[in-house]
Amino acid sequence: MAAKKEISGFIKLQIKGGQANPAPPVGPALGQRGVNIMEFCKAFNDKTKSLAGKPVPVEITVYKDKKFDFKIKSPPASFFIREAAKLKSGSKEPGRNIVASISKKQAEDIAKQKMADLNAVDLEQAVKIISGSARSMGIEVKE
Repeated sequence: MAAKKEISGFIKLQIKGGQANPAPPVGPALGQRGVNIMEFCKAFNDKTKSLAGKPVPVEITVYKDKKFDFKIKSPPASFFIREAAKLKSGSKEPGRNIVASISKKQAEDIAKQKMADLNAVDLEQAVKIISGSARSMGIEVKE
């Protein structure tokens, strides 16, 4: 049985899909851990071609031997909500100013995309989480 690799650390970054490059924030974050930056960028860009231009959270596990693994998560809920509402940003005063609205169906679609990363048992709970995120951005979810 192979010995378990010793982990030297974790790095969490958010990089646009298919656009990882050695420039900050990627280069410095990986460089200080001794990870091969170009190797990571190539692997990340290959895996995220389908998410081109969308912000993709990635969790990198760095091992003592400078090797690494990474897990790609789905883009943040706020990104999908802004996309559905066709907005550049949420309200400057959420709670007071409602800047847009999305339909319950759109909230459901977002919840389905995010289901793996949400702490929800079923779709109904996931929709509530997404609706809460939308409200905190000043975006109303209409029935």
